[in-house]
Amino acid sequence: MNKIIATLIAGLMATAAYAQSSDVAKAQNDANKDVAKAEQKEAKADAKADKKANKAIAKADRVHAEGEAKVSVEQAKAKEKVAKADPEDKAKAEAKGDKAVAKAEEKAEKKSVKADAKAIKETVDATADKAIAANKTAATKAKANADIKEAQAKQ
Repeated sequence: MNKIIATLIAGLMATAAYAQSSDVAKAQNDANKDVAKAEQKEAKADAKADKKANKAIAKADRVHAEGEAKVSVEQAKAKEKVAKADPEDKAKAEAKGDKAVAKAEEKAEKKSVKADAKAIKETVDATADKAIAANKTAATKAKANADIKEAQAKQ
């Protein structure tokens, strides 16, 4: 009779231990899923932020190139007008050409500054988005570790 009771008690203990260890395993499994999902979201957020910043930088580069091209066109026009001008009107044509070039340079520089500012803003926003995503992942990892410790403490 004692052997039967001892066997029943041992079986009960083994079942309880198994149930508790399966709770820990379940907690670890759930934690791994949550962390993987958070890391995947972080990677997507990083990619999206980088894409946005790179697009703004590319646009700024394009604006710089367009501005330089417009200034070059104005310089060429000015030189052509000076070359066609009568000798007594050359100084006047040069002055007029210099004004046109200066105006084109001013417009190009203004557009470049605005494009650069937007690119910088997008880059800063991208950095912030990445930091927020990383923070969410870290919080998920901390919560997952806490859940595992809680399941282990129940044993």
